[in-house]
Amino acid sequence: MKCECGSERILDISAKTSDRCVIRAGEREQHGYVPYGVGIGGGDYLEFNYCLDCGRIQGDFPVTADPFEDN
Repeated sequence: MKCECGSERILDISAKTSDRCVIRAGEREQHGYVPYGVGIGGGDYLEFNYCLDCGRIQGDFPVTADPFEDN
């Protein structure tokens, strides 16, 4: 895998959160499972890749899903 910046230094993150994920956006906050459709995994798992050179999360963006909707 290669980042848009050209780097091949991509870190693969995978973590089991169960129902202990907290997400915040502005004044909104959600406790529970990882939201699906926002490029960071979903359900019990936080899973994403990011570039160690530029810090970009790898995937398809922009995200159109609202992480505060019921999943």
